[in-house]
Amino acid sequence: MPENSETEWLADAFEAQRPRLRGVAYRVLGSLTDADDAVQEAWLRVSRSDTDAVENLSAWLTTVVGRISLNMLRARTTHPHDPIDESQPSLESTPQEEAVLADSVGLALMVVLDTLSPAERLSFVLHDMFDLPFDEIATIVGRTPDATRQLASRARRRVRGGAESHSPDFTRRRRVVDGFIAATRSGDLEALIRLLDPEVTIHADATIHADATAAPTGREINLRGRKAVSRGALASTTRAAYGEVALIDGKPGIVVAPAGHLWLVLTFEIEGDSITHIEVVGDPERLSELTIATV
Repeated sequence: MPENSETEWLADAFEAQRPRLRGVAYRVLGSLTDADDAVQEAWLRVSRSDTDAVENLSAWLTTVVGRISLNMLRARTTHPHDPIDESQPSLESTPQEEAVLADSVGLALMVVLDTLSPAERLSFVLHDMFDLPFDEIATIVGRTPDATRQLASRARRRVRGGAESHSPDFTRRRRVVDGFIAATRSGDLEALIRLLDPEVTIHADATIHADATAAPTGREINLRGRKAVSRGALASTTRAAYGEVALIDGKPGIVVAPAGHLWLVLTFEIEGDSITHIEVVGDPERLSELTIATV
């Protein structure tokens, strides 16, 4: 094949794979800007490589992007939970685009992936999400295939949580939390009140503003009774109502994670089919102590 034709073929093949490669990089890195950088770097490397001996181009490109993403993840100097400046979009993507992608992946999943080591995260993403075999992943993380399998297994346990999510009690509690989300999203005051115990209480730590949108007040928030709690919950719909159900310390709760980065969680005490207490946690230290998994 003439050199120009081969280059054009490779460019077309890469563009066809770009959405998939972007998805790989995003799940490993948790940032659409970083994912775009990783994919661009992959193209620069691929365009200089001899691909004649490559039998499975898709798997080979996935390996290239995976290796670049792992190196970027290991090289990061900022903490994964640093706040995001959503007013400064990158040239490659916008905060809105990143939020849509994070929501399509699953906000709770992105939060849990942030707690894994780089090798665990890559092994889980490449194997469980993109079906790459362990012997190929092993060459990227520098481990044996058996050790890589253990990395993915350990990550899988963290992601999926325990057996609690299969119990009838969990199902009942999950139904109540789902109802809370639905009522707050739609602004249905009557439906929300029906979920609340007459003496329900809510506590938000000092990092959370009453309407969940402005700067912190520097003081804790405590409300009691259906009327006060329901009004407080409906006032927070710009953020809190658009969270996602997750397993928090073994119980169903809500994670709020703009663009997949944990911002706050809501945990619930439920008796029967009624919510008796809501705890809103936004303090980074307290958030780091919670065990979060997907449901």
